[in-house]
Formats: sequence, structure tokens, C-alpha cells
Amino acid sequence: MKKVYAEVFGCAANQSDFEIALGLLKESGFKIVDDPKKSDIILIFTCIVKIPTVSRMVDRIKKLSELNRPLIVAGCMPRVKKELIEKINPKASMIGPDSIDRIVDVVEKSLKGKRIILLEEMKSPKLCLPRVRRNPVVNIVQINEGCLSKCSYCVVKLARGNLLSYPIELIKKDIEISLREGCKEIWLTSQDTACYGRDIGTNLAQLLKEICRIEGKFFVRVGMMNPSFVEDILDELLEAYEHEKIFKFLHLPVQSFSKKVLKLMGRNYTPRTVLRIIRSFYRKFPDLTLATDIIVGFPGEGNSDFKRTIKFIREVRPDIVNISKFGAHPETEASKLEKLPTKIVKERSSTLSKLVKKISLDKNERWVGWEGECLIDEKGKENTWIARNFAYKPIVIESEKKLLGKFVKVRITDFSSTYLRGKIV
Repeated sequence: MKKVYAEVFGCAANQSDFEIALGLLKESGFKIVDDPKKSDIILIFTCIVKIPTVSRMVDRIKKLSELNRPLIVAGCMPRVKKELIEKINPKASMIGPDSIDRIVDVVEKSLKGKRIILLEEMKSPKLCLPRVRRNPVVNIVQINEGCLSKCSYCVVKLARGNLLSYPIELIKKDIEISLREGCKEIWLTSQDTACYGRDIGTNLAQLLKEICRIEGKFFVRVGMMNPSFVEDILDELLEAYEHEKIFKFLHLPVQSFSKKVLKLMGRNYTPRTVLRIIRSFYRKFPDLTLATDIIVGFPGEGNSDFKRTIKFIREVRPDIVNISKFGAHPETEASKLEKLPTKIVKERSSTLSKLVKKISLDKNERWVGWEGECLIDEKGKENTWIARNFAYKPIVIESEKKLLGKFVKVRITDFSSTYLRGKIV
């Protein structure tokens, strides 16, 4: 029995590819090990979303290559940075996101000393396939591959390509299989969930309504959705979100609140569109958890542009803000724009980070005293567990019992900027 070691970085879609690859390998008789030194072959599922992440991938590929075992590089890096991988390890095999269903063949041939490169676009649904889940309670469901946007800074588009939505019935079947296997939380993921279905005559709201018809007790977390594809389905989406199975969690990456900067970014929406979406969600769901992304120091961002973003954050008060200091991927259009001084970018990032932490503390304090049903969806440190309430708020609970996958009633007793603390009642 040949032994495989694999590790993964990056987004939920990449984690899903990782789980499917291990599921297919295990089904074919391979043994999955947790130490690369004990393996016959090594897989790394790479992420390249940010420049610092690329540097980390380079370091990791170098370190794994030193073990002198066949190496397969998967994830987003091979299709975009093939030459860089070859420079680090000329013998490494590569497999793109669209070819993950052929992982067994790639591993078998790599073990025989062949170098395999599978980077072509041959998209087929990544559903109803064997899996080795990192978390047995969570089923990561890719609802579509690629997206419809053309953001000037995005390198993931080059790796994942254009939109290909998967059929609703196949998505439902995948979820039903996972529920029978013990999953209680469903993550719907893609590069942009809001553009789901636009190539097959449906949309995200219709998908959510169909998923909520599935029998059983479970929660659904809807992944990142770009504002440009939310506006025309907003009313129907709000209606779908009313169902108790949908976490009241909205990940709406705004990136900037400057009309000028949004245009430079290639984001096809205006600040007014963003406000309409957020205010509509808050009116319907006052306790909504709002997550957003902000790129600080994008080329062309003046002081007044940054102030607009700061004002937006102060007014909207998102629970979570993923802050990125702009770094240009050489393969993207944004790399041709003139960069801002590093000092200015750092100062703006620091200013925004301080504001975000204060808002997160204030918003989490409001939850103290709340009681309600939660799902234990993660093991914490030592004798702790992570519970999620209807708004997908992370609540740390101390218990020596095995609680993973249990529904429990919780009272929130304390808070920090990133999580709540609670007790089972």
C-alpha cells in the first residue's frame, strides 16, 4: 500500500479539491499519512491569492522538494506560475483545479517516475465524489467553478477561469449524501456564489430555496458573493435567507468605497449599490454577521478615496473585515499601474485595522446574555469547542465531553474582538 502525504492552503474551494483528491486516492487503495517523511509521494494544494502567499508557497515547495520524493503541485499555482514551480523543482508533476478527478492517475504515473502536467480546462462537477473531510461535520460544496468578473488585480481568475455552474439536483444530491455521512453544516463555495446559475438559467436564491427543502437538521453557510451580481436578485435572495437553515451571514467583498478606485479595480458596481444591498440585509436581519474585504493602497487611491472607505466602515460597522495591503501579481492588469509608497500603504492598513478591531469589540459585546441553539462545528484548543449560532458567530465553550456535531443551547457570557465565550445551559 503506497503512502500519500498532502497539505492544503487557501480558500474553501481549494480545501474541497483537497478533500476530494484524498477521497479518490483512499478509495483506490492509497494510505493517507500525516508526515511527509513517512510518505511515498507528496501533494501540495497551493494558493496564490496574495503576493505574500506566493512567497510562502515557494518556501513550502522548496522544503518538500528536499525530501526527494515525487511531488505533485495542485491548486491555483500551476496554471498561473508553472515556470516558477519548474524553477524550484523541474521534476514536479502539476495538476490544475479542473483535473482533480484524475488525481489517482497522476499519482500512479508520478510514482513510476513520470512527470505529468494536467492544466487544461476540462470542467466537470466536483460533486458526489469520495472525500476525506478535514472536519467530519462540514461538507464543502462547490456550486460553480470560475466567475464572471474581470477584476484588474485578481490572479485567481487566471487559475479558475470563467463561470461553470453545477446543476441544482446534483448539488442537492451531494448535500444529501453528506448528511447521511454525519455532516451538519454545509458551506456553499465558489469564486463568486452570487453569479451562480447565470449560465444555466437559474440563480443563487433559487438554489438556496431548493437546498432548504432537503430533509434533516443542518445549517447552510453561503460563501462570498460580489455586489455586482447581488443587486438584480436581491429581493429573491432576502426571501431565501429567511429560512432557518441559512446562517444569517453575508460575505460581501467591497474592496473600496471610492467610485474611482472601484473603476480602476474593474469592479462593476458603485458604492450606492453596496449600501443598498447591506441596508436591505440589515433591515431584514438586524443581527446579521457582515463580512467584507478591503484592499488598502490600491494604485490611484488618494487620501480622499481612503477616507471614503473609512467612513463606510464606520457607518456600516461590519463584524469582519479582511484587510489586504495591495501587492501586484505580474500576470494582472493592475501590475501596470503606478504603486503607492509602501509607507502610505502601511499607515492606511494600520488605521483601518485599529478601527475594525474597535467595531468588532463593540458588536460582539452586544451578544453577551444571548441564549439560543448552536451547532458545535469545530474542536478548539484543549477542552474547548467552537459553536455557531444562527448568525454564524463563533462561540468558545469549555467542556470535556465530545460535542462535535451536537446541537446545544448556549448562553453567551463574554467576548473578544474575534469570538464570543459561552456556556451550555
